[in-house]
Amino acid sequence: MLSSKEFWTKKTLVGLGLGQFLSLLITSTGFSSSELARRGINVPTSQSFLNYVLLAIVYGITMILRKRALKAKWYYYVVLALVDVEANFLVVKAYQYTSITSVMLLDCFTIPCVIIFTRFFLKTKYRIKKLTGASICIAGIVIVIFSDVHASDRAGGNNPLKGDLLVIAGSILYAVSNVSEEFLVKSADRVELMALLGSFGAIVSAIQISILERNELKSIRWSAGAALPFVGFSAAMFMFYSLVPVLLKLSGSAMLNLSLLTSDMWAVFIRIFAYHQKVDWMYFIAFAAVVIGLVIYSGGDKDDEQHTADVADEDAERSRHFDEEAGPRNSNRSSMAGGSRIGDSNKDDSAPKKGSH
Repeated sequence: MLSSKEFWTKKTLVGLGLGQFLSLLITSTGFSSSELARRGINVPTSQSFLNYVLLAIVYGITMILRKRALKAKWYYYVVLALVDVEANFLVVKAYQYTSITSVMLLDCFTIPCVIIFTRFFLKTKYRIKKLTGASICIAGIVIVIFSDVHASDRAGGNNPLKGDLLVIAGSILYAVSNVSEEFLVKSADRVELMALLGSFGAIVSAIQISILERNELKSIRWSAGAALPFVGFSAAMFMFYSLVPVLLKLSGSAMLNLSLLTSDMWAVFIRIFAYHQKVDWMYFIAFAAVVIGLVIYSGGDKDDEQHTADVADEDAERSRHFDEEAGPRNSNRSSMAGGSRIGDSNKDDSAPKKGSH
């Protein structure tokens, strides 16, 4: 049994503080999207575009300076970027139709989806406790939908059911993105993942903007009131994408999930105090269900934490061996064929450089 002094260590306090900062970042993106929707600005892909550009620039420069070859195939990142862009598009689009509270709560549907995908594709095994927690989360989600369909207060949006369905679809894509990122982080590295996700995400977003949002962007009357939520969304998303791996390494996924849970609480406060809206009583039941479900899901024991640490150590060891083996192999190849080395170098230079819990 840990004493109070042993529990409240510097690592624990830093993890709690960073977790709440990430939670506030997620809440701020929801607030920004809701504010833009209130002003009639409907450009969900454009909102995420600047975030991908920032990721590509910052992590792309870092990747170039490291001068390392790609550890994963570049087309994996193309697929990941496409999924991630569309996930952001659907969730941000949902703010046009439903309330910020519904979006924040329904976004928790990502967790049971991640459990299913990792079980089938990454062969991860989950205990009954985690499955029970996921089931309670789904029950809370059903309550949110029921509340949006039957509540008399429609101040949160003009088509709550459509908004709810968009969030659920986006949550499924977020789950695909999260599982793919988990796979790529283990087989490649964080900088490579962030750089290529940003690079290809920016390209996919630019194409989609030119097709779907070109006229909408032209019609926007830019002012401080419109620009600040737009820029704030991108800045918060960039910091969130960058800091999530830090919290995962410091405290693990349990701390991340529990920390992001409080974003729903901040969302309720925003709706009550910033928008002066009444919150249907069923939201509080749904929130309680999601809290209970996520606590059960996220509550790991020492064995789970030790297993996670062992897996992380094994991944780090494999990555180190990969780098050590790649170095001599490339050196031998360059010694045997100088001309071939020049050709390979040109190919590497032409490859795309790379720099969302």
